[in-house]
Amino acid sequence: MEVHPGTAPIVRAAGGVSLAPELHLWRVPTSALPALRRAGIVTRAERERLFARTTSALDTSTADEEWWRTAIGADAAPAPGPGKPVTIVDSGLDITHREFASRPNTTLLNDQTTSFEDDDHGTEVASVIAAAGVGMMGVYPQAVLRSYDASPLGFITAGDAVRGIVAATRGGPGVINLSFGGEEDDPLVHQAVLYAFRRGSLVVASAGNDGLAGNPLSYPASYAHVLTIAATDQTGVVASFSSQSNDVDLAAPGRHIFVAEPVADDPSGYVFASGTSFSAPMVSAAAAWVWTVRPSLDNTQLFDVMRFSTHDIDAPGYDRATGFGLLNIPSALAYTPPVRDPLEPNDDIDQVATTGIFDGGEPAVLTPKRHTVTFTARVDRHEDPHDVYRAFVPAHGTLAARAGGGGVDLRIFRSGARDIGAKAAAISQRAGVAPDVAAVRNTGKRGVYFYVEIRPDAATLRTSYTLKLTSSARR
Repeated sequence: MEVHPGTAPIVRAAGGVSLAPELHLWRVPTSALPALRRAGIVTRAERERLFARTTSALDTSTADEEWWRTAIGADAAPAPGPGKPVTIVDSGLDITHREFASRPNTTLLNDQTTSFEDDDHGTEVASVIAAAGVGMMGVYPQAVLRSYDASPLGFITAGDAVRGIVAATRGGPGVINLSFGGEEDDPLVHQAVLYAFRRGSLVVASAGNDGLAGNPLSYPASYAHVLTIAATDQTGVVASFSSQSNDVDLAAPGRHIFVAEPVADDPSGYVFASGTSFSAPMVSAAAAWVWTVRPSLDNTQLFDVMRFSTHDIDAPGYDRATGFGLLNIPSALAYTPPVRDPLEPNDDIDQVATTGIFDGGEPAVLTPKRHTVTFTARVDRHEDPHDVYRAFVPAHGTLAARAGGGGVDLRIFRSGARDIGAKAAAISQRAGVAPDVAAVRNTGKRGVYFYVEIRPDAATLRTSYTLKLTSSARR
C-alpha cells in the first residue's frame, strides 16, 4: 500500500509494516484497509501477489559443464577485480556452500533462509554470477555480490520484492538481478523498479519460461527500463521454453547450466538446471564487469551498451525471441556508448511532478530563472516510451517547444494534469500543427509548471531527439 507522506504513525498504529519508506510503501492487514481509506491517507493499495522463480526444471548433465562461459565470451578476457556490485533479490543464499563460505565481497542484506522448497534458487542464481571457482566458475568471480532474501517463508511476494529492490538501491548504483516473474502487473513493484533506475542502478530480469504456453507477459520483465533476458541453448538458438515478447532485449545461455546447489538438496553441491533464471544473472554479471571497467557510464548508457553490443542470432536484426542478440562480453567492453539519457525515468507526469511517486519529483528543465534549454535525449517504444519534462511558464507568458531529429511527436499538458493518458489535459494538439512543434500560453495570474511530452511517432521504434524549450513573459 502507498500512503501520503507524514502518515506513518497512523499506518503503524493500524498494524502496518514499512516496506520502503523512500516510496511510502507499507504492508497492512486487509482488515485495516477500510479505515485507512476513510482517513484519506491511502494513495494506492494492491493485494499481496506471489512471484514464481523462472527455472523450468533440473536438467541432465553435459560433457562441458561451463560451455556457457565460452558462449558469452567470459573466457576471452580476464575479469576485473571487485567493482560495481551485483545484488540478487531472490530466495536466500546458502553462505555455507563451498563456493561462498570463504568468498570475499559477499554481503547478506537480510537474514537468509534456505530450508524451504525452492530455497535453492538464490544459491543457483548467485553461483552463475560469482561462484569462486571451487567446483565451478561464475561469469564474474571477483564481483561484489549482495543477496536479499525475498522469500523468507519459501515464496517470493510482491512486498518482499519491493523491500529487496529498495534495499539494493540504498547501496548505491549497481546491478540488480530479478530471476522471478508473474503475469500480473503490480504497480508497487513497478515503483520500486523505477526508483532503482532513478537512483542509478541497472535492473535485469528474466523473460520467463512460457515459450510453450502462449508467451504471456511477465512482470517485472515487461516494465520499461528493465533489461529483459531470454534463454538460448548450446546450439546458439533460443530455448523452446524461453518467453518471447517485444520486451526482450537480449539473450544468454539458459539450458543445461551447471549451478551450485545447497548440499541439503544435493550432496554433490552442484546440479544442472534450465531456465531464464540463469540467463538473467549472466547478463547481470557481465553488466557489472563492463561497468567496473567503464565506470564513467551511467545506467542509461550501460542499458544500451549491453543490448546493442550483442551477437545477432535467430531472425536478422531485432526479434521477439532473442532481442538484439546473444550476450557478448568482449563486444560490450568495446562498444561506443550513446550519450546519457537525462532525467530518467520520466515516462509520465507522476514520475516528474513534485507531488508524484518520488519525493520532490524530477528537476524542472525551465524555472523562474532559466528561460531556455536545449538538450538531447532518447525514446524507445518498449523500454523508454515517453519522456516528460516539467517547465515553468510565468504569468501570462508562453511556452514554445520544438523537437528536432525526427521520428517523435510532442504534446504539452496543462499544469493540473495528472498523467499523459488524460487526453483532455493535452492543450497543444491542434489540426495543422506539426507533431514536433507546440506552443501554449499561461493565461493565469501566476507562474505555473506545464508538462512537455515526447514519444516515438507511429512509424518509429526508437530514436534520439533534440528538444528546445523557451518560456517568455508577456511584454
